[in-house]
Order: sequence, then structure tokens, then C-alpha cells
Amino acid sequence: MPFSFPLFLVLLTFVLMSIALGLKFYEWWRRREMSAMLQTATEGPANPSTKLLRGMAGGKRALVEGWLERLALLHKLETLIRQAGVDWTPGGVLLMTTAGVLGGLAVAILFVPVTFNRSLTAPPLMAFLAALPILYLRRKRKKRLEAFEEQFPEALDFLARSMRGGHAFTISLKLVSEDSPEPLGLEFRTLFNEQNLGAPLDVALYNLAERVPLLDVRFFVSAVVLQKQTGGNLGEILTQLAHLIRERFRLKGQVKASSAHGRTTALVLTIMPVATTVLMLWLAPGYLQSMAADPDGKWLIAGSIAGQIVGQMVIRKIIKIKV
Repeated sequence: MPFSFPLFLVLLTFVLMSIALGLKFYEWWRRREMSAMLQTATEGPANPSTKLLRGMAGGKRALVEGWLERLALLHKLETLIRQAGVDWTPGGVLLMTTAGVLGGLAVAILFVPVTFNRSLTAPPLMAFLAALPILYLRRKRKKRLEAFEEQFPEALDFLARSMRGGHAFTISLKLVSEDSPEPLGLEFRTLFNEQNLGAPLDVALYNLAERVPLLDVRFFVSAVVLQKQTGGNLGEILTQLAHLIRERFRLKGQVKASSAHGRTTALVLTIMPVATTVLMLWLAPGYLQSMAADPDGKWLIAGSIAGQIVGQMVIRKIIKIKV
């Protein structure tokens, strides 16, 4: 493939974006420890997720984050990053998305002999690479919430035993944060640090419910806030809540075992067309190239991709049972 000046510009832009992204990562690494520990000590839940050191690099937001704020995407990205438990910023996510778009375009240009049509392969490849940061954050968020939910009953039992032993609730929070693995230990340390720095306990609990959007955490926050207002045996309430969570886990395991056949079917039906296409491109590339060159063939390819996506969504909707 002969060298062209537009290709040189695309690759140069991609390299510059990669360097800028690397510098951004270095800045996050340098600020990680302090930014993870200190939180606001606000007097009300109006903006519970604001970090005390958010503006430590300057009084104004970065230009990219300012654009995100105008588009009403900044808060959503910040919430997703916080719940995923990674040291990223919204501006960094946007930089990675832009790098993915440019990288997909560069791959489509460089590997034209491998693909059968640049106009068909470039847009989905660019969209896939651009969506990778968000997909990674969503997967990290899911795994982190699942780990927290699995550790939560033991933490509730620990709190109940500590309070029965005569410790105050805040001291029990500190003990749980020191003895629990991540991510539960980190979230309870943040909860303890917030109320220890001066935030009211109910505000710190509301912040926990925002950082960890689980139904069990909402039950826990409601129980502690109601006990604080009306009184009662909090240790017994936490013990019963831990038992309820374990029963939900047992029922969720039964549902997962019952839906294993449907999930396997969805996986096979998703992988089979993709694997068949890859094998045909490898063994007989001219077959699909002639199909992509035909106007009706392009519509057939687009329809098959759309049907595959719709079918996957329908199957996931059927086998996904909330407990």
C-alpha cells in the first residue's frame, strides 16, 4: 500500500493523542492517594459526591471537562468512574474515546487488504474502539458491585457483634473498614473518614448509597438512619438484614442455575455468525467482497448485523431475572 499524506496525518494525530493520554495517566497516579482519602464534609445531601481535592490542580475545570459539564455528561461519567473504582477522570475517558476513534480509522486504512470494504469496516471498528473505555468501566463497576454485595453480609454481622460487645457505631465502622477486604473496606473507610472529618452520619451514609447503588446498601442506610431517629436494637436489625441478603444470594444462585441453558444458547448464537464470517474472510475472501460490492449485499450485511444485535438483546431480556 503506497504511503499517503492523509495517512501520515492520521497516524501523527493518533501518536500525539496517545502521548497526551499517557501524561494524563501520570497525573492521576501522582494524585491518587490523597484524592481517594479526603471527601467533603458537607452539611446536606445536595451535592454529596463533591471531592475536597477536586480542584487541587487549579480553580477551574479542564477545558474538556467543561464541555462535558455543558453537555450534562460530567456527573454521569464521574459517577460511573467512582462506582468502577478506577483512578480516571471524565476528561481522560473522552481522550481515550477520541484515541479509539482515530485508532479504528488507522486500522481500517492500514489493513485494507485484510478487510473487504473500507466503508463498511471503518465505522463499526471506530465505534467499537471508541466504546471500549465505557464498556471497561461498566464491567469494572459490575464486578466491583458484585464483590461488595458478596462481602456485605459478613460486614453487617461484624457490625452487629461489635455493637453487642459495647462499641459505638462509628467505632464499629472503623473496625469493619480495617478488617474487610476491598472494595468493601475502601467504601467503609471512606464512610468513616467522612463522618470523622465532620459530616453528619446520615449525609455520609447517603454518600455511601450513591457510591454503591445496591438495594441492600439502601436497606442498611435506611435502618441506621431510622434507628438514629427513633431508637431500637440496631444490632438485631443488622443481623436480620444479613440473613435476608444471604437468602437472596441463595435464590439468585438457583435462578442462575436454571437459566444456564439460555445463557449458553445466547453465547453460541452470538459467536457462531462472527466466527463463520472470520473463517470465510480467511478461507475465501473474494466471496464476501463480491457480496459487499453489491448494493443489495450491503443491505443484507447491515440487516444481519442489526438482527444479531436485536436477537442478543431479546435473549438477554428473557434470561435476565431480577431477584
